[in-house]
Amino acid sequence: MVKAILLDNDGILVDTEHLYYLATKQVFEKLGLTLSEENYIELFLIKSKGAWHLLEEKGFTSEEVQSFRNERNAIYSSFLSKGIAPIAGVKEVLNELHGKYKMGVVTSSKKEHFQIIHSTTGLLNYFDFVIASGDYKKSKPDPEPYQLAVKRTGFKAEECIAVEDSQRGLASALAAGIKCIVIPNGLTKSCDFTGAYRRLNEIKEIIPLL
Repeated sequence: MVKAILLDNDGILVDTEHLYYLATKQVFEKLGLTLSEENYIELFLIKSKGAWHLLEEKGFTSEEVQSFRNERNAIYSSFLSKGIAPIAGVKEVLNELHGKYKMGVVTSSKKEHFQIIHSTTGLLNYFDFVIASGDYKKSKPDPEPYQLAVKRTGFKAEECIAVEDSQRGLASALAAGIKCIVIPNGLTKSCDFTGAYRRLNEIKEIIPLL
């Protein structure tokens, strides 16, 4: 019996993944380098290693690379500050689930970005807790974020279910012993979701599964 629902943020609650890609791509282009969508998916959404090692291989120092990352984060923040709306159907589903299940957000998003995103969405009132970057040492696909989330629920892993849009998120949930529903977005629809409990087209399809 499901007692807790753990949802990813970017790609599940809000459509922001493409903005993160565009911000990273913009920094790479400034340096005369190309970061294709395929490279981004492989490096960020599957392996969760980022693309910054590519710059080090080009001879940039670690200090320079960190400066570029900071620049990317600033660009991404500026994109987010223009306002982010919840993905279609999200509010209706959260309203339906609220009070019936313990609910948490488990995200790789930086807390500063998460706060900007949800300063206008009105979604956080539906959640009991948030696990974000800085709350754990190892990010997805490591199980640590979901292991922490399970502890926060007070339930067993088998009493929780995760909702993810990426291969790294699925791997993290499965490694933590949690069943995972996958709802791919535009960037992740071609990824390998072997092991997922269900693959859905939109978040509204969750309700009949619980």
